[in-house]
This record gives sequence, C-alpha cells and structure tokens, in this order.
Amino acid sequence: MPKIDISTVPVRVGTGYPGRLNEDCEGRTRRRLGNAGGIADFGVNLMTLPPGKWSSQRHWHSHEDEFVFVLEGELWLVEDQGETVLMAGDCAAFPKGTRNGHHLQNRSSTTAVYLEVGSRNPDDLTTCSDIDLKSYNRDGAFVHKDGTPYE
Repeated sequence: MPKIDISTVPVRVGTGYPGRLNEDCEGRTRRRLGNAGGIADFGVNLMTLPPGKWSSQRHWHSHEDEFVFVLEGELWLVEDQGETVLMAGDCAAFPKGTRNGHHLQNRSSTTAVYLEVGSRNPDDLTTCSDIDLKSYNRDGAFVHKDGTPYE
C-alpha cells in the first residue's frame, strides 16, 4: 500500500556533523518519508526544529536542487542575500549550483515543522558557507574544505 504510516518511520535526531558543529542543530529531527515509501530519485523528509535551533549549518549544493515547505510554526531563512521569515504555507527553493549559503533558524518559542525535498544526486557536494566543512553525497563523510577528514 502506498500510504506511509509516519509513526513507523525512524526518527534521526541532530545532523551528524562532527563534534561541536552539531550544537546549533541539536534536537532537530528528520523522518525520511521518501525512503519509507521506496522513492529513489528524490528525497522527502519531515523535519521538526525546536525553538532556538538551526536546520543545518549554512550551506549550498553543487548538484542537488533543494526545496522546503513550512507546515507549522515560523522559521527564519538565512541566506547570502539576507533574512526572510517563513510561516506555515510558505516555501523556498534552492537550485543546484547557485552557491547561495542558506539554512533555517527557529527564533520562535514553539517547534516548527517543515518538509525538505532534495534531488539525491550522487555527485552532489554540500559546501558550508561559514565553517570549514563539506560533504559528498556518495559517501556522506564530513571533511574539511581541503579534503582532510575530521578526527
């Protein structure tokens, strides 16, 4: 049956960033709905973001389109061009290769819920704008921008 029972989808907490780089994102949750439904060409994630936390470090994708749609709450979209408030029903799109470092921040007092959609390109390189961190989709390992691994 194509209906996905969201309550059975595993919850991943945090980002997996090495060491202290995850602190601003602690408590963020991800449910990989696309995986649960057997989708291979693109990912769909149900995300929750507690008050005071970030979705990720500011980043951009070389080969992956990214889209977010806010379901509940209020989020601040922080990108190279400035900041924008996103409310329930708002969305944002980030075409691959635009080098526009972006992330979401929950500056409210309630948990926000949003959908995150990406194209899952195995050649994608995610580059963080403000810190020394990057990651390739093909292996998911976080490395310094010069390619050396984190200890």
